[in-house]
Amino acid sequence: MTNRRTVASVTLLALLLPIPLVTAGTSFAADTSVAAGPAAADTVSRRTAVELPRPTGRFAVGREDLHLVDHSRTDPWAGSGPRELMVTMRYPARHDTGRTTRYLTSEEARLLLVDRGLDQVIPVETLTGTRSHARTGARPAAGRYPLVVLSPGFTVHRATLTALAEDLASRGYVVAAVDHAYESVGTAFPGGRVLQCLACEKVQGEEGYRTVGETRARDVSFLLDRLTGRDPVWRHAGLIDKGRIAMAGHSIGGSSTAAAMAADHRIRAGVNMDGGFSTPVPAAGLGGRPFMLLGAQQRRPGGNASWDRDWPLLDGWKRWITFADSGHFTFTDFPAIGEQLGLPDGEAPLPGARSVELTRRYVAAFFDQHLGGRPQPVLDGPSPDAPEVGFHTP
Repeated sequence: MTNRRTVASVTLLALLLPIPLVTAGTSFAADTSVAAGPAAADTVSRRTAVELPRPTGRFAVGREDLHLVDHSRTDPWAGSGPRELMVTMRYPARHDTGRTTRYLTSEEARLLLVDRGLDQVIPVETLTGTRSHARTGARPAAGRYPLVVLSPGFTVHRATLTALAEDLASRGYVVAAVDHAYESVGTAFPGGRVLQCLACEKVQGEEGYRTVGETRARDVSFLLDRLTGRDPVWRHAGLIDKGRIAMAGHSIGGSSTAAAMAADHRIRAGVNMDGGFSTPVPAAGLGGRPFMLLGAQQRRPGGNASWDRDWPLLDGWKRWITFADSGHFTFTDFPAIGEQLGLPDGEAPLPGARSVELTRRYVAAFFDQHLGGRPQPVLDGPSPDAPEVGFHTP
């Protein structure tokens, strides 16, 4: 990452996170005093078998990648050419069909490790070989299912939400995880291109991050047009129940969720996973649609000005939930991967497997209740089997 890109990422973290910078910057590496040592590097180099937690639903999970081009818009970061998206579709599938696929390409993995300061600690092959559970070419399970769009954090690849996406698909959701062009440190596009983070060089201040959220909102509307319109681009589009669409996002993807809901009433419900509202919730609210704030321990009331500011504007069913001992990347794959590599985050000691379990539990419950019409008591308040989870009513 260049100095300017580093400054942009640091500024973003300062805007979105009420936590020490070291926590956000090293959440994948975690204990840098350990990670930097040659013995640790040797240990990690020998540990090549990393596996995400298995999905918990009754379906197998299919996967297919889509490349979408919006010729009606010029990319705001490149300054020329149309806006492009890479989308990973996951869907309920039949068991014992399809073939396994890699977590990231080699170049995507290399760029992510460089960005996290781990390129001398974790071999590229370890990250590319991370075992996930979706299968390319799997035969769909017959039916119509709600659609959930997932938007990742600024600078990180859509693959970092794989554990959540696979679990939702296994429970009976179609999931579209989106990479927004030029907003990650490296995303592979067709033609051998790997687009890097031009937005990191250009985003400045609150107005810049608001532009990111509003741009992503338009990306999502375009995606919905292409998945649910008269001539859908995805061959399995018939699986999607067009009347049950929702969205969740991590970090600035969470802020973008509110922005997308404000702009597109097809999105019936939303979850913000630890993202400050760089794009404020409209003063008129979200039309009474449900919204959940799911945050790290620092996101308790008083911990982030934008959550305190926008909470009263959420005018439908709403929850404000935090996990104890958690950090900004708790809601991604990073804790589970880091834990298996012997690189836990000392600033966020919630175990990796537990991070995935709790994120899956509360996000799935939210969508089951608001898209599936199935009341979920776990959303009503604290549970004895989840003492880490706090409910807030400021």
